[in-house]
Amino acid sequence: GDVIHRMLTATQYVAPLMANFNPSYSRNSTVQYLDNGTVFVVQWDKVYLQGKEDMGSFTFQAALHSTGRIVFGYKEIPMPVLQISATQHPVKAGLSDAFMILNTSPDVPESRRRTIYEYHRVELDTSKITNMSAVEFTPLPTCLQHQSCEMCVTSELTFNCSWCHVLQR
Repeated sequence: GDVIHRMLTATQYVAPLMANFNPSYSRNSTVQYLDNGTVFVVQWDKVYLQGKEDMGSFTFQAALHSTGRIVFGYKEIPMPVLQISATQHPVKAGLSDAFMILNTSPDVPESRRRTIYEYHRVELDTSKITNMSAVEFTPLPTCLQHQSCEMCVTSELTFNCSWCHVLQR
């Protein structure tokens, strides 16, 4: 979106492992990405925790597929994630989404109050994040996958879909 707010970055993320990493600690540390049109991959390679560089480097990645599938891959995790301090930076692994609404105050019409609504979060059990492990998220079915009225109204989905003739969805 066009609005950047600190609380949005706390509530909107795709995080294979969020912690106080220092990618500039070593010349061998990199954060790289690849986009081939069907998958977008970000890889953190040999990154160190700020102030805990003696614990070793972390190598992990996130792959976002055009199908909606998301895969987190963990190659090198030199310490239990549960032991990473959250004092300087939150430690998270998972997915979260939110949206922000700018509300005007009735008393001061030119004012704008930001309200952030977090509507979905998936938190990983960080004790499961270990060397050579992976987590795969597969998207749930939605009404948007239907491309015709017939497919929509005969759907076996467990929520109430209906066909919109205007949008043809």
